[in-house]
Amino acid sequence: MPVDPDTARELIHRVFDLQRVIRCLSSTELKHGDLGVASQGVLRMIAEYGGRAVDLAGKLGVSAPVLSRHLAELEGLGLVERRRDPEDRRAQLVALTEAGSAQLEDVEEHRIARLQGYLAGWDEDQAAAAVTAVGQLSEALHAGSHRMRPAPSAPQTTQTTTKEEALAAR
Repeated sequence: MPVDPDTARELIHRVFDLQRVIRCLSSTELKHGDLGVASQGVLRMIAEYGGRAVDLAGKLGVSAPVLSRHLAELEGLGLVERRRDPEDRRAQLVALTEAGSAQLEDVEEHRIARLQGYLAGWDEDQAAAAVTAVGQLSEALHAGSHRMRPAPSAPQTTQTTTKEEALAAR
């Protein structure tokens, strides 16, 4: 049975509320040292997927130039290394350095501690239910977005920093 329109409307409102709260936290509490939230998200994606920069840009939903700026910043901080792909000399392979892995671990430990504080009134079952619900929602939105994308011949639009920040806040 399809989702009732009133339920869909309420879910949209709750998702926007969550995005707003995350943006507010991003500008204050989630910044970690020299790393903004977007750069933290790039580090996480590199750790999770690594590989070609162009593929990472696609997974992040940003253009190659946007990712390149983040990579340059992270490379300058000694957190990321880029090298030519031996199979495709035009492409770059991206990986975390040891310092990048350590920084990402610090960032995630900081986020875990903050979230545990925010959820002090929750029990494990509530947190597990939220993990399941948010995961299912993310998967459904991701799958739906692929079904709804324009045909490859249609012009593609550049993604905004707002989407990038939302992905990075994961």
